[in-house]
Parts: sequence; structure tokens; C-alpha cells
Amino acid sequence: NKTLNWMKFLLINDNIMRGLRVPSFYRKMLKDKIDLLLLDCFDQRTDLFLIDFSISENNEIKIKIDGDNGVKVEDCMFISRAIEGNIDRDEIDFSLEVASCGASSPLISARQYIKHFGRTISVRTSDDNYEGKLISSTDKSIHLVWKERQPKPIGKGKITVEKSIDIDFNQIKEAKVKVKF
Repeated sequence: NKTLNWMKFLLINDNIMRGLRVPSFYRKMLKDKIDLLLLDCFDQRTDLFLIDFSISENNEIKIKIDGDNGVKVEDCMFISRAIEGNIDRDEIDFSLEVASCGASSPLISARQYIKHFGRTISVRTSDDNYEGKLISSTDKSIHLVWKERQPKPIGKGKITVEKSIDIDFNQIKEAKVKVKF
């Protein structure tokens, strides 16, 4: 009888604790399932792409997306419904947050640079900081152009010269679009 009471106690406490911390193998299974659901979503909506995805120990699912033409509330709802509709809340207790990258968020994916051609971005590398107009990008680098005042080669005063640089993605520590008001 004492053993039966002890088992009931463990069962009750296990149910209480289940919402607080989830064993890592359950989180791995949940992550794998969401990965498949996200792949399906992005197959249906090729204009959207994943920027970040994480699951905390408390099953707080956070998904950050971006799109070739920006992200609307309806796009976040599409992703959210696809995930919530395919995970049984009776089996897994979770919270879900689907958000777009904000205007001040760093550029992470090479695909994000394409939609910002012609805009001014600031780029921090391990060697230097640059601010210029994003002219182009490839799958390996970006091309920036800016104007700079320099001393005249002969005589007094300064002249404006146009400078440019190609920066490899693996050199970029952080890149942000400069928002103008």
C-alpha cells in the first residue's frame, strides 16, 4: 500500500512538473516535428523564409521569419496555424510566437540583403565598420558604395571621392539597415 501511495505521489508530481521543464529528448522530437512543418510551410510560400527558430526548456517556441516582399500579419498567422493545427495540445503543452524581423534587426540570411538593394546599411566586421549603399550581393559577398571627403592630392581643401568595397559574408559580424525618418 505504501508503494502504491508513493507511485501516486510521483505521478501527481510528474504532472505538475511537466509544464515547468521538458526532457531534452521530447524537445528534440518536438523540434524535428516543427522543422518538418516549417519546411512544408516554406514549400507552400516560397516568398517566406526562416531566420531563427528555438524551443526553450518550457516549450516556448519562437520562430522569426522574413519575406522577399516583407512580412504581413497574415504570413505570421499562416505559419502559426500550420504548427498549432498539427501539434496536439493535450499531448504537449507549449506556447508559440511567430514574428517577423523588425526594421532594426540585424541581417542574418544572404537572402535578406537582396530586398535591401539601394538602401544604406551599416556593416561591422572584425577589422572595421562600414556604412554605405548596398549595390549588390552574391551568395558569398555584398558590394557597398559610399562617398567620402578626402584631402586634395595637390593644394588645400578636400574633394568628395566615391569608395566601394566587397565584403564576404563570413567577415560580417553584424549588418543592419539604416532606417531614415
